[in-house]
Amino acid sequence: MRVFLVSTMYPRDAAGWRGVFIRNMVFALARAPSIELNVWAPPGELPERAVKSTTPAEARWLGKLVDLGGISHMMRSGGIRALFAPIKLLTLLAKAYRRHPETDIYHVNWLQSALPLPRDGKPALITVLGNDLKLLRLPLMRPLLRSMMRGRKIAICPNAEWMCDSLQHAFGDIAEIRPVSFGIDPVWYAINRIWAAGEPHRWIVVARLTADKLGPLFDWSSRLFKDGSRELHLFGPMEQEIDVPDWVHYHGPVAPEQLANEWFPRACGLLTLSRHAEGRPQVMLEAMAAGLPIIASRMPAHATVVIDGETGLLCDSRETYGEALNMLEDKATNRRFGETARRRVAEDLGTWDDCANRYRLIYMDLLDDNRDD
Repeated sequence: MRVFLVSTMYPRDAAGWRGVFIRNMVFALARAPSIELNVWAPPGELPERAVKSTTPAEARWLGKLVDLGGISHMMRSGGIRALFAPIKLLTLLAKAYRRHPETDIYHVNWLQSALPLPRDGKPALITVLGNDLKLLRLPLMRPLLRSMMRGRKIAICPNAEWMCDSLQHAFGDIAEIRPVSFGIDPVWYAINRIWAAGEPHRWIVVARLTADKLGPLFDWSSRLFKDGSRELHLFGPMEQEIDVPDWVHYHGPVAPEQLANEWFPRACGLLTLSRHAEGRPQVMLEAMAAGLPIIASRMPAHATVVIDGETGLLCDSRETYGEALNMLEDKATNRRFGETARRRVAEDLGTWDDCANRYRLIYMDLLDDNRDD
């Protein structure tokens, strides 16, 4: 089957951190049997079995878009770019779709990228992240998407079950809602954690630095980390003007390989007090695959990942956050939670090859339905 995959995010090289999960998805789909894969995405390494479908001009523009933080970040930032960048993106996508009339099925990452799909009746699989639900609040967005979906078979595939009700309400009468969990790179499962006596308890936060993504992290952590017995290590790009306290070890953006080799093995666990509505946070799943327990704010996106009291702890106050830190700094408890987390992720999600097979089965269902019509 000939699959045309589009994404507005992709890592430029091995050190890139934006869109790493898309690269993993692309490489796994290229390995899957019976798939001929064409990829329209920003510049970056593609597998041998995938065909690059961007023109040089499109690649340059998409590369600049990634460097600026992506289309969602650009729209949040406001200004003239927030007005013209979405129009430019949709125009380029419409041309790209028309250049590939031989396509059997479209694999579209994110709802907005499906808007200019041609009216050719060909089926589409559309992945959805948490940001896509915010998109549905924009004027006319829902009717425009529904218009695009009519006359073709559609599978809308959020990467977490908590998004299904909203998507079912918006599109359930004209599309099938089928959640598909992303996979995990085997490198995370292979991490051997080191619990070194005498070292401070190191806690890791990996997030884009925005007020919503950080939540009450600095406020709740201040009195708990200042005495030196704990260290808070923060990784991620500065996407808003955030005043990082001097007791926080801020490292800026980081490549996954650096986290896997240098930081996760010696960490007590991963922290996220985010208030940001997202799908199923990939960094949490990777940390769990590495055997790290999670301390997270109590919200739907986290509750679908963390089994409270087994693979991590959910907290909703400064007091429960402090109690969670104390509990998981006990070596035996930490080890038990971490081993349970790794086992759960391996059983439920597997690898990216498992994810690719989940997508491949949906492709086959959509194509079979199309042939039946």
